[in-house]
Amino acid sequence: MKLKEKLFSVLNNKCPKCHKGPVFEVNNPYNLKRFDKMHKSCPCCGETYHKEPGFYYGAMIVSYMLNGALFIFTFLGIYVPMEIDAISYIVTMGLLIVILAPLTFRLSRLVWLNVFVGFDPAAKCFNPEL
Repeated sequence: MKLKEKLFSVLNNKCPKCHKGPVFEVNNPYNLKRFDKMHKSCPCCGETYHKEPGFYYGAMIVSYMLNGALFIFTFLGIYVPMEIDAISYIVTMGLLIVILAPLTFRLSRLVWLNVFVGFDPAAKCFNPEL
């Protein structure tokens, strides 16, 4: 497992196995009608994205960790040096978490999927358009 391969897949919405097919149907996470729609399997290599019922419950833990890291880094980077009042910080963080929710949702699912599926450079692509 190379970190570079995992990061490529996560940051580019690509299949963790072949790095060609998209995981989500649309690339824009702020298309709020379809931001959560995933392909059932990779259109290129056929890798299934829905391993079993409840597979993505683990992605909630990843989402929690991403939001926790965001909270800690903004606390250390903004709240401590600027000494703003706590209520303003909490309201700002609440708004930031709501605004970033579609992006966090996608990143957490892509990270979780990449934990269980590794890159295979020899994976055959059945869709020549990708």
